[in-house]
This record gives sequence, structure tokens and C-alpha cells, in this order.
Amino acid sequence: METLLNNRYRVIRTLGNGGFGETFLAEDTQMPSNRCCVIKQLRPIQNNPQIYQLVQERFKREAAILEDLGGATKQIPTLYAYFQLDGQFYLVQEWIEGDTLTQKVHQQGALSENAVREILISLLPITEYVHSQGIIHRDIKPDNIILRHRDRQPVLIDFGAIRETMGTVVNSQGNPTSSIVIGTPGYMPSEQAAGRPLYSSDLYSLGVTAIYLLTLKQPQELETDSSTGEIIWHQHAVNLSQKMMQVIDRAIAYHPRDRFSTAKEMLEALQVGTVTFPPTVPYIQPPVGTAPATLQNTVALSPGASSQPDPQNSRHREVFLPSLIVGALIGGSIIIGFALSRSPQPVEQSRVSPESSPSRDQVQDPPTPAQSPVSTTPEPTTVQEPQEQEVSPVPVRSPFPTQSAELPTSTQSQIDRPTPEQAVQNYFETINKRDFQTGWNQLSPNYQNNKALHPDGYLSYIDWWGGKVQSVNVEQVSLVEATAQTATVNANIRYLMKTGKVVPASVSFFLLWDAQNSRWVVSDTK
Repeated sequence: METLLNNRYRVIRTLGNGGFGETFLAEDTQMPSNRCCVIKQLRPIQNNPQIYQLVQERFKREAAILEDLGGATKQIPTLYAYFQLDGQFYLVQEWIEGDTLTQKVHQQGALSENAVREILISLLPITEYVHSQGIIHRDIKPDNIILRHRDRQPVLIDFGAIRETMGTVVNSQGNPTSSIVIGTPGYMPSEQAAGRPLYSSDLYSLGVTAIYLLTLKQPQELETDSSTGEIIWHQHAVNLSQKMMQVIDRAIAYHPRDRFSTAKEMLEALQVGTVTFPPTVPYIQPPVGTAPATLQNTVALSPGASSQPDPQNSRHREVFLPSLIVGALIGGSIIIGFALSRSPQPVEQSRVSPESSPSRDQVQDPPTPAQSPVSTTPEPTTVQEPQEQEVSPVPVRSPFPTQSAELPTSTQSQIDRPTPEQAVQNYFETINKRDFQTGWNQLSPNYQNNKALHPDGYLSYIDWWGGKVQSVNVEQVSLVEATAQTATVNANIRYLMKTGKVVPASVSFFLLWDAQNSRWVVSDTK
């Protein structure tokens, strides 16, 4: 008779094993799809009844943290379940189909500077979010980053806190303590090896990972300066830009005070002088023309920003299906800016209407759909996600075709083209499925990189949609006007906030047709 773990999970094969247990690929027999999952079997380092209850409590707490992290971003595996069986502890997590970065370089050799930059730009917002929750990963390395096959996004796996919990022992004074240091030699800095990890310890690990991807040199193969402790690696990097070297050098500085203080700071250093968040799929800008008047002078209002209007009365936001901004004015009119669609990697923010700036408990002006808000007031923030391929920056006020633009000549292309109304509906369906990365990828590069709307990039985005909004109900969508390249859609929606408050909004979406990817993207909302 076949044995099932917890009377549910059928083990397919062993993925790995170590001092704390084994990892299996299994299928869930109680799901209609028999979906695959990863099961981590963990056992305490000591079989001591005195500390078993403590380990049990810590395991539950760490599992809850993993659940929150996996629910906030698609770049951390979702936790499906956890249970205890015969004195051992089990985590059931999402199976990520892809290759680790170690496997990637074994297949194709050293990665290009652009490829490594894209990986860092994609991971840094996730790292910033993890740190914002008071968590240090502690084991970032090529083996713990998977490039997912379906979208080529890097996924961060195997957080160290659970393993540390399994290493709990009782010291000579009878107090529980951790008997192990979590991390991998070479990929962790000296303070972490001494048992005192910092947030910048994870940035050190990312920097050393970048060196490996660029040079194929493991940390143990690199020399260090005997007087400073700094890693010597430049001679192994071929045709690497000065800026990339400087970013990595600062990330791997021997002393924490010399490193980037936050993942956001490292991200900004990478972005200076480059396209900030290139989309995962290259975006082709529509032919140059004269922008319709309706797209010109739009004012962005949203609850998460400062209570002062932008100095420029005219706010035109460029291409791509976005996240959304709703500005609600309680006691008067509710102005809610929205936007939707699809674009690349993590974290950004939105703005507040000039009349009111809602508090965390009283969300009066939710951010526009395409932007989730991050503001100077305690309102929701959005997060900007990194992107995989570089594109040319979109001009702040790039012109778009007028109604005289030629319509598609191919009947088939007209049949396959989704309607602007469908684009808006599909965006909110993505948000309600909690697929925030896909939602973020529906924003235009300029829209994502607008610091007034998304000050923290993808972090702001997932903080808003994942942390503040429970769901969005689209009550009505109607087409106002459309040409071959542009469209205006009005939508009546309702936000169900996690506080229980329901916030209604009427939003106008200004869309542009992205012929390269056969989709509508949001350029502005009002």
C-alpha cells in the first residue's frame, strides 16, 4: 500500500538532504490537479523534550512569516501548509519550475552584465520588502535563486530562519539558544559568520552572487586584501562597466558601514544613468504623432501621496498597463486615479488628493489601480518591480497618434486584439488573484519610474495591493473613445480594504496599444 505523508502528499523524488532533514518533490492527492509541491522535512538538532515545545512554537511562528511573504509577492514561494509528524516538522511550498542560477551558469557559462543587472534589479525590491518585515534571509546564493521558466523572473527560496529554529539547543545555563550559524561560507560576510547578521549581510550575499555569475569564480577562488579584508575580483570580470563594479564593490565591502544601508539604496545606485525598470517584454512605442487632447493635461490624485498637488498642473503618464491610484475625498467628491495593465519588476507609489490625506485606519483616497500608493502620509504604498530586458526610456511627454492614425489592415489582427474594456477587466482580475508581479508588469516604464507616484517602486505596489486592499469589484466599464493606437475607458469600481471599509471610485483609463505584445497598456488615469 502506498504511503502518503500526512495522508495527503505522495513523494515523487528527493530533491536534497542535509543536517536538518530532506526536501522532496511531491504531489498533492487532495487537489484536483494533483499539483506538485515541495515538502521540506525538518528535524530538531537535539531530541530533547525540554526544548521540543519551544521549537514547535518557533516553527509555527516562522511558518506564518513564510505564509505572509509568499502571499505578498510571486518571487517568494507560496506556503501551502505545514504540519508535524512523528516528532518532525514539515513545510509544504509551491514548486517553482525553473533553474537555479548555479544550473544556469553551468548550462551557458558566465552571464552578461545586462543579465546580472536585471536579476539584481528584480531581486532588490523583494529583498527590501523582506527587510521591511524585520526578516533577514541569511542564505542568498546562486543555489537559492531560481529563474522561473514561465516568466524568467528570479525567485528567492530557502529562508534561513526555519533552519535556525531546528538548531535550538539548551546552553550550560539551561537557556535555549541557537547552536548554528545560518549561511554559506564565502557568500556570507564576517558579521554573519559571527552570528550577528544585519540587513546589509543579505546585500553582501547578493554582491558575491553577482561576482560568481559574471566571472564563474566561487568566493573561495577569489583573493582578499590582507590589510582590508576586501575581495579582489576585478581582474576576472571582462568588459564590465565601471558603474557595475562600483555597485558590487560597495555591496561586498568588508565592514557593514561601508555597504549600502538598504536594498533600496543599492537598487537606486544600479539605476542611475540607466533605464530604471525595463519591462520583461520589450515595449514598442507607438508611432510619433500628436497626443489627443484628452491625454494631455491629467492630474494624478491618490491617497498615498502628499496632500499637496504636484507642482505641475499637467501630469501625463506614459505607456503600459499599470497599477491603480484612487483618490477619495470624504465629505465631498471622491477623485480616484486608476491605471492598469502589464509591465515589469517590483515597487512603487501613488499620490494624494490635494484636499485630504487619509490615514492608515481611514483610507479615504485609495490609489489609482495602476499605481498603488506610497506616500509621505501613512497611506498605502506601491512597489516597483524589476524587469528583465532593457528598453529605451520613454520621454516624459512623448506624443501619440491622433485619430487620423491608420487602423489595422489585417482582419485577423482586429479579431485577436482585446478590447480596451477587457484590458481593464483583466487587470483587476490579476489583482484579485493576488498576482501582483503580473499586475506590476502591466505598467509603462515611465509610470513605474515616476517617483512621485511610486517612490519605492514595486515595494510600494505590493505594500498597497498586498497589504491594504482585500479585493476590487469592477461594477461597470464603458468605452468613451478609441483609435487604432489610443483608447479612453471609464470604470466604476469599489475597493474592499482590509480594514473592512468599502471605497467607491470612478476612474478614466487612458490606454495605448502595444503592437509588439498585442495588448493595451495604461498611459494615464484620471
